[in-house]
Amino acid sequence: MLAVSWERRKTFLLAILFLVASTAQSDPADAPQPALMIRAARILDVRSGHYLQDAGIYIEGGRIKRAGPFSTLLAQAPVGIKVIDLRDATVLPGLIDCHTHIMARMPDGDNGYAVNLLTKSQAYRALEGAANARATLEAGFTTVRDVENEGSDCADVALRDAINNGLVEGPRMLVATRGIAAVGQYEPFNVRPDLAEFPTGAQMVSGVEEARRAVREQIGHGADLIKVYADWLYPTLTIAEMQVIVEEAHKAHLKVAAHATTPEGIRNAVTAGVDSIEHGHFADRGALQFMKSKGIFLVPTLSPFDLRMARHPDAANSPRAKAFLESVRQTMAMAQELGIKIADGSDASRADSHGKNAFELEAMTKQGLTPVQAIRAATISAADLIGWSDKVGALEPGMYADLIAVHGDPTADVTVLQNAVFVMKGGKVIKDQLSP
Repeated sequence: MLAVSWERRKTFLLAILFLVASTAQSDPADAPQPALMIRAARILDVRSGHYLQDAGIYIEGGRIKRAGPFSTLLAQAPVGIKVIDLRDATVLPGLIDCHTHIMARMPDGDNGYAVNLLTKSQAYRALEGAANARATLEAGFTTVRDVENEGSDCADVALRDAINNGLVEGPRMLVATRGIAAVGQYEPFNVRPDLAEFPTGAQMVSGVEEARRAVREQIGHGADLIKVYADWLYPTLTIAEMQVIVEEAHKAHLKVAAHATTPEGIRNAVTAGVDSIEHGHFADRGALQFMKSKGIFLVPTLSPFDLRMARHPDAANSPRAKAFLESVRQTMAMAQELGIKIADGSDASRADSHGKNAFELEAMTKQGLTPVQAIRAATISAADLIGWSDKVGALEPGMYADLIAVHGDPTADVTVLQNAVFVMKGGKVIKDQLSP
């Protein structure tokens, strides 16, 4: 009798768990949207760099079904279909930022990182992340790769899931949870040694097995990619440590992004098999040639320097600033000469940088990219890096209906992308400053 009772109870519990799981997996953010059409003065084909004039996009179920001349699409559409008129604007795909820190809102000052960890609760950090995500989306960035949550535990996973479930507005997110760094080689620095439990920005490891355990933990906690710090002021993680990180990540079909600025750090990371080099500001020709031979992406993150100099104009003429800028110029010139794949990344981590993601495209043009090349870095190239080329980065059939509209011609003046007047994500209008 007891056995029968337990079996019935078990069956009932399993049914409840199934219903809970089914509810949790539903995705209101991507729930089917009604069919509609976009009419634009012109739509940018990011692959060719050319415009389609008086164009239209037919959207159904939150995805693009067709794109082409508006009159042709309208003739094929159901009678009475809703049309969003963007004939006063230029339309292009929703932009992609491959290097954000949406959970970070660092205060000013030399000890701002430590103060941030010490004074803000995890709950408050999550709310900051939601605000930053909204600002990023309204800026026209409908997809981001968030490369480490800067000591907010796994709040980036929670934010990603909350966005997917329609609880808050934000871009599609690929998250790295905690970065992986060598012991003592990431923020915050100069903390009293007797404060052994002071929080850190990344997960600190020493040795191959600690590195292996860290990446397994992060995958278990919901990471979509893994972030490692190959160097800081000098190379830190060893090739062997990074190799096991890459091995574990690639087994799970996740990519590895490596913070690396020094030539040796870059070579170590590429030797270990990472998928992208973040920053690379002091790369030499040999390191860049090695990247090119392995097909590794460069995410140069140039705009933080420009924004910092705008805040502190007196520092722009300092020897340190001039040396940094010259090194960046040389790196970008060599990267373009060698044909290294470049993807957009703003490194947004402050209150005044979230929502200014498009400043990175301007920064890239200052370093020799054409506006079209910069736009590709934030669309098709970025989509390739994150492994979503079939989902985002272009206005083509089958892809998410993620698009933005701006005034002017971004192929002539990329700064117009700093003011998106219309943003759509998955067929849902997020921002509209055009309609009366």
